[in-house]
Amino acid sequence: MNTTRTVSLIGAPTDIGAGHRGASMGPEALRVARLGERLGARGLQVIDRGNLQGPLNPWLPPENGYRHLSEVAVWNMAVHTAVRQELQAGRVPILLGGDHSLAIGSISAVADHCRDQNRKLRVLWLDAHADFNTAEATPSGNIHGMPVACLCGNGPAELTGIGNHAPSTSPHVFRQVGIRSVDEGEKRLVREAGMEVYDMRHIDEVGMKRTMEEALADVDENTHLHISFDVDFLDPSIAPGVGTTVRGGPTYREAQLCMEMIADTGRLASLDIVELNPAYDKRNQTAKLAVDLVESLFGKSTLIR
Repeated sequence: MNTTRTVSLIGAPTDIGAGHRGASMGPEALRVARLGERLGARGLQVIDRGNLQGPLNPWLPPENGYRHLSEVAVWNMAVHTAVRQELQAGRVPILLGGDHSLAIGSISAVADHCRDQNRKLRVLWLDAHADFNTAEATPSGNIHGMPVACLCGNGPAELTGIGNHAPSTSPHVFRQVGIRSVDEGEKRLVREAGMEVYDMRHIDEVGMKRTMEEALADVDENTHLHISFDVDFLDPSIAPGVGTTVRGGPTYREAQLCMEMIADTGRLASLDIVELNPAYDKRNQTAKLAVDLVESLFGKSTLIR
C-alpha cells in the first residue's frame, strides 16, 4: 500500500432517508471509535473535513411515494460537491453516513470523476438490501431503499439529475454482495436490470473467497473501485447498531476476508460507511467493528502477504 495516500473523512450526519432515527449520529460514533487515528497508524495521511450541513429531518409521511425528497436532494448535492472536490485533489474520500440515500451523492461524484479521467467504475455494494426500490415498489417511501435505482436513472429528477450526467451509472457497474432482503416488487426490478447480485445463498454455496473473486474479476489498473459499505451487511449478532437488521449476514471472518480481498486489488479509491446507528448499538461495538474492517480495506492483515 502506498504510504503517501491521503484519505478525507466527510461526515454527513443525517437520517433523512431512513425509516428509523439515529443514523445521523453515525459519523461521530466512527470518530469515537478512532477511525482517523487507526487509518493514520496504517501510514495514510488523514484529513477530517468535519461534517456537512443540511436540512433537519422533518419526520413526515411520504408524498407521492417519497419521504423527505427535497431534503434528501439537498443533502446529496452537498455530498456530491464534497466528494468531487476530494477526488479532484487526488485524495480518497470516505463518506461517514448517515443513511444509505447519501450514496446517490457520493457515487454520482465518483461517476463524474471516472468520466473525466476516462476510467472504469466498479461499485461494490456491501449490504443486506438491494436498494433498488422505486416509489411504486417501495412499501415505505424511505429513500435509503432507492439509491441504486436513482443512480441508474430510475427515480425522481431531483435525485437522478445530481451530477453532470443522467443517469449517473448503469446496473452493470454494480456488484452487490451479502444481499438477503429484497422487497417483492423490487425483485422484478433487480432481475430486469440484470444487476449482478451475490446474495447470501450464493455466499453459502460457494464461499466468500469465490464470491469476491467473481465480484472483482475484471478490476484492473484502469478501474476506480468504490465500496459502499452499509453496516447492515454484517450479521446483527456482531453488528447490532443498525436500524434495519436482517439475520443471516456475513460472519466476522467472512467480512474480514471480503475486505482483505478488496485491499489486495490495490484499486480502492473511494468509500461510503453508512447506516451505523449508535441508538441501537451496545457500547459502540458496531462502530469499532466497522473501523476494524475499514482498516482491513486499507491493507491491515494478520501477516505480511
